[in-house]
Amino acid sequence: MKLRGTAGGLNLLIEPLDTPDGVTAMLESRAALLTENVEIELGGVISGIVLETTLTHIARAGGKVSSVRPPREANTDLTSSTTEVVPRTMRAGMRIEKPGNVIVLGDVNPGAELIAGGDIIVSGTLRGIAHAGVSGRESAIIYAQHIAAPQVRIAHAMARAPEGSGLESLRVAAPSDVAEIARLEAGQIVIEPYKP
Repeated sequence: MKLRGTAGGLNLLIEPLDTPDGVTAMLESRAALLTENVEIELGGVISGIVLETTLTHIARAGGKVSSVRPPREANTDLTSSTTEVVPRTMRAGMRIEKPGNVIVLGDVNPGAELIAGGDIIVSGTLRGIAHAGVSGRESAIIYAQHIAAPQVRIAHAMARAPEGSGLESLRVAAPSDVAEIARLEAGQIVIEPYKP
């Protein structure tokens, strides 16, 4: 990971070999720099957990992600494992389907549908339908500041909320100000507070 000051704030370059522990060490030691606008640049195919860790540290420091730039085509082979960034809130009626990881910089509103071959990361609240690991990848996760979706799917597992409610019964702990993560455990989808 590389950090560089710009006129508009901070530029963060995340590289393919970055690990969650390395990102945590770097960002914790420079938390004071993360309080303004942060532009994230992806230096290649990035693991969803590394990006998730980065977003968590920026949010904790009080910063705001101003943009996320995908890898430059000249420097990387864009395969089905790439990360796609949706730079806005998804409104009702929107449907996005991507073969790799998907990051939404905003909310996923009711009536929107998000389908990904890899992980799904939502910087706001997930109220629409989400399906991560659509190709059968059971290690896929769904991460959001709050998961209030009527239905989430991971690989071949599905969790549906009772009519007129959210997925409250799947929570391991009571909702809090901490972001939430949905994952498969013993073939069942559970939602719990995210612990970096």
